[in-house]
Amino acid sequence: MFIRRSHVGAAIAALLLSGCSSISNTADSVWSSLSGEDSSSSSNAKASSGGGTVEAIPPSQSEFNPQPTLGPGTSTQTTAAIGPSTFAPTPVTPGSPTGTIVGAKVQSLRGDVQRLEASISQQNGTLQQVRQSMAQNAGNYFTLVGSINSRLQVGTTPGNPELLAQWNQAQGALDRMNDDVAKLNSLANQVAQDSSLASYILQSIRAAYGLQGAVEEDHRQLRELEAEVQRNQVPIDTLLNALSDDIQRQGTYVANERSNMVTLSLAIQNGQLYGPSLASRGFVSTPMGAPSAAATRERPVPGLAERRPLVIIRFDQPKVDYEQALYTAVRRALDRRPDANFDLVAVAPNAGSPAQVALHSDASKRNAESVMRSLTGMGLPADRITLSATTSASVQANEVQIYVR
Repeated sequence: MFIRRSHVGAAIAALLLSGCSSISNTADSVWSSLSGEDSSSSSNAKASSGGGTVEAIPPSQSEFNPQPTLGPGTSTQTTAAIGPSTFAPTPVTPGSPTGTIVGAKVQSLRGDVQRLEASISQQNGTLQQVRQSMAQNAGNYFTLVGSINSRLQVGTTPGNPELLAQWNQAQGALDRMNDDVAKLNSLANQVAQDSSLASYILQSIRAAYGLQGAVEEDHRQLRELEAEVQRNQVPIDTLLNALSDDIQRQGTYVANERSNMVTLSLAIQNGQLYGPSLASRGFVSTPMGAPSAAATRERPVPGLAERRPLVIIRFDQPKVDYEQALYTAVRRALDRRPDANFDLVAVAPNAGSPAQVALHSDASKRNAESVMRSLTGMGLPADRITLSATTSASVQANEVQIYVR
């Protein structure tokens, strides 16, 4: 089955690279180096021992303080960090009107780019607020549930009204966490609209090159705007990926904790500590040596050359509508094999200079991330999807091939 469609919002950050004949999977890594220099102060006294020199450093004023103090920014409380990343857009380069018809079009496009950047900044601010709310609600929930479990562990009366009141408060905190997940879903829709707007602006800029009556300054400003829109697609794609991860993680957590709250309610009624709900045993108990969900998603997929793809999506046009056909194909595959898993392979043309191959590979991997978001949005669990990437001399445009495993 061949489907044609474009990537509506530029796809998400790179995952995997490989050669023509084999498929490999590499994750982008950020390497940081830490360096420090030992500082020493001159001493008031020196002593020689065995030919070496020992410097005696006098104690600082802080060491004479009988009550130790915490410096600024130090906290004795730790909070679980939920998605610490921020996503800042690239500022628009100002340009002077040229007085031509094309120059007027350039000014209009510059206004569109400015609105896009303002929207990205607003979505980023909203995400940080929702994450802060999630962290606060999660902290309140953990505190209340921990207090209840402590009382149950040491023993208490059945149906203790104090524990019932704490249970109701914990249920309220869990409801607010569920509201945060709904806000993340709404935000993801808004960011997807920004992604579509960025693609539209990029197409409009490229179409403006063909307008008559332009001067060289008009084309120079068009090139600047085109580069800025392409740079702004990076925070949009990364923001979409972060939202997808947050929604999946928080949604799964809230669903599991609702089951735990039912078990905890029964424990309060009986005055005995039971533990987590049996419904969440599959999430909290992992057999020794079994790969995690993330490892399953990122491992290479062997033997694809001998397999027939279920779907091939070719991204050779600015816009490709593939969701309906993809949903139909995956639904039929699940009807035949309800336990089926799916391998998504980003295939890029292996033609041109190394820089061109790298650009095609990056775009192909973003396409695969977009297809994966579509599948998870259709309800397919992310741990049943494996991502990998390769290059091939037999393809003319970026493709995403889906295999049933």
